[in-house]
Amino acid sequence: MAVKERMGLVVSDKMDKTVVVAVENRSPHPKYQKVVVKTKRYKVHDEENNCKEGDRVRIRETRPLSRTKRWQVVEIITKAPQA
Repeated sequence: MAVKERMGLVVSDKMDKTVVVAVENRSPHPKYQKVVVKTKRYKVHDEENNCKEGDRVRIRETRPLSRTKRWQVVEIITKAPQA
C-alpha cells in the first residue's frame, strides 16, 4: 500500500497541535482543457506546534487521530516570511 503524501500551504494555526493545510489540485477540464484549480483543506497533526500560517509543508496520511484529523506534518519545506 502506497503512503499518501501531499504538499500544501498552512492557512490556520489557531488550534493546539493542529494546523489547517490547503492543498491545490490543478487539472485540465476534460472537455474544455482549461486548467481548473480545486482546493481541499486538511486538518493536520503538528505535535510541536512548529508550523505557522503561510508555511509550505509536506503532509502524510496516518491513522485517525480525532474525528476530523487523519494527516500529520512530515516536514516544513519553506517558512513564511516574517512580517
